[in-house]
Amino acid sequence: MATRVKEKAAARAANRDNRPHATAKYVRISSRKVKIVIDLIRGKQVDDALAILMYTPKAAAPVVLKLLNSAIANAVNREDGAYDRESLYVAEIYANQGPTLKRWWARSHGRADMIHKRTSHISVVLDQK
Repeated sequence: MATRVKEKAAARAANRDNRPHATAKYVRISSRKVKIVIDLIRGKQVDDALAILMYTPKAAAPVVLKLLNSAIANAVNREDGAYDRESLYVAEIYANQGPTLKRWWARSHGRADMIHKRTSHISVVLDQK
C-alpha cells in the first residue's frame, strides 16, 4: 500500500512552480507549425507578444494569442495579487506533440493511404521582471 502519502504530497506542494501559466490541449495544429509562432514571442514582454501575435499571418497565431490572454488573466486575477500586468513577460512557452488522428484516403485499385491529422499541447508560463 501507499506509504508516506502526506509527506510526499507536502514535498510536491513545496516544489510546485507557482508562476502563472495556461495550457491548451488537443489543438488541431501540428506542433511544428505552432513552434514557428511561439519562437517569435519567447522572452518578450506580454504587450509586445500580443502585438506580434495580432499581426502574424499564421494559423497558429490566434490560438497562441488566446492562450496568452488566458495566462495574463490568470496572473492578474490571482488571489494574492502579486503580479502586475506591466511587469509580466513570457518566461516559458512550448508546444508538445499530442495524439495523432489517423484517417484513410481511398486510392485506386481498392487501396488506401493514411492521413495523419496531428494535434499539439501548448503551454505558456509567465513571470515578473
